[in-house]
Amino acid sequence: MKSNGISRRAFAAGALAGTGLLAACGNGIGSRGGSLIDARVDATLNEMYRSYPNTVQLAQKSNGMLVMPLVTEAGLGFGGAYGRGALRVNDATIDYYSVVKGSGGLQIGAQQYAHVLFFMTEEALSEFRRSPGWAAGADLEYVVSDEGDSVAADTTTALSPVLAAVFARAGLRIGATLEGTKYTRIIP
Repeated sequence: MKSNGISRRAFAAGALAGTGLLAACGNGIGSRGGSLIDARVDATLNEMYRSYPNTVQLAQKSNGMLVMPLVTEAGLGFGGAYGRGALRVNDATIDYYSVVKGSGGLQIGAQQYAHVLFFMTEEALSEFRRSPGWAAGADLEYVVSDEGDSVAADTTTALSPVLAAVFARAGLRIGATLEGTKYTRIIP
């Protein structure tokens, strides 16, 4: 018996096709994926080195750097942030990562910023790479201050296993913190 609506078989085929299309949109199929992330990483590193010259030495001394070129954060009561970037070792991309952050409390607005994590010890880099989802904690040392000044690498920062530089495209993000931020390996 024929009905005026669509058949179950047509509905199921359409639903599967739609699911595949949504999955393709979310995982980078059909986009430049890794090459686009790498281009953004290169631009971010150039900007950081130009704006904060002390980071050049840190990059040379580090065992690896996680570069997140653009993190978008928004909130209205509850907030969140998301971005994608690359882990670089010896100036070569090793893996791609996403960053996710959730927050709650009195907040409203949106902002975008970039950040770079410097892994100063081989142990810190290995721990990050082995982790299924690494979370940044309060033990990070920041090498770019809230006032927008570069902080010189001193004995304190030189002994820290992970250092962070957080900066914005149009200047410094005031009060920037990476606490509670989770990094997960992705396939772009």
